Amino acid sequence: MSVSARRLSVLGCMLMLLVATGCVSAGPASSASTRHGLTVVTGFYPLQFVAQRLAGVQATVISLTQPGAEPHDLELSPRQVASLTTASLVVYEKGFQPAVDEAVLQSENQQVIDITTIVPLRPLALAGGDDLGAERRRNPDSALDPHVWLDPTALDRIAGVVAERLATIDPDHATEYARNAATLGKQLRTLDRSFRAGLAHCARREFITTHAAFGYLAQRYHLTQIPISGISPDAEPSPIRIAAVQRLAVARGLTTIFSETLVSPALAQAIAGDLGLVTDVLDPIEGITDQSRGDDYLSVMSANLAALRKAGGCS
Repeated sequence: MSVSARRLSVLGCMLMLLVATGCVSAGPASSASTRHGLTVVTGFYPLQFVAQRLAGVQATVISLTQPGAEPHDLELSPRQVASLTTASLVVYEKGFQPAVDEAVLQSENQQVIDITTIVPLRPLALAGGDDLGAERRRNPDSALDPHVWLDPTALDRIAGVVAERLATIDPDHATEYARNAATLGKQLRTLDRSFRAGLAHCARREFITTHAAFGYLAQRYHLTQIPISGISPDAEPSPIRIAAVQRLAVARGLTTIFSETLVSPALAQAIAGDLGLVTDVLDPIEGITDQSRGDDYLSVMSANLAALRKAGGCS
């Protein structure tokens, strides 16, 4: 072997060693809370929150959706796709993130929880007539509302199933998973009681939001959401839809147009400006960012309650 060939061989071996030992980064796979033992891969933040609270120190919990990213349009890296194959458990929502659906199918991992098998999705309910029909025709799945986690009682049901599966996978720590599930369940039921009490007596029971994310919350607490856009927060509403929302706002004496943290507030601000209304944030909690009104699901939901109470004139 020539000198130059030996040098190339040595350099190649050194590079392989650096990559193997982590000295050369292959780029981030996802948002993760690093622990030990199991690895739980989740599709997006609310499922990450549940898994972290249940697994505690017994698992590394990974979210495929980076903080601040919009989960509906997620694209996965090869490394993220590979992580599903080796995961101890995968928790996702079928139909919400098509890239995740495909990766789960390809992984052939048998330890998978699709939360729609726990909380079946409901049809998208719209106030003021179904004038979002174009979106439904382009994507029939958009007739179903995926935002089940915004009903705390639904998230509690999901948490119960995840805890049971963790105990099956890792029976040595079954007692810890059950204890964590009981603690989280108590917190979610307390949150539910706060919403029921806080929204029991309101001057206005309708609210306008930029996309149709709050159907489960609205149904649980006897409210009516008036979405400007459909399921996709990036969808451009038609002039007909904007006019319908404006008419409803005036007719019902509404005061507020809600925007959210992961999407530009420009549309909400424009409509509010036209009608002399105010804007506020109602967070679908698809991710936590520096702009979120809290650092986890429970605190952001509490902020949502305060925003709804203010907009609804609740006593």
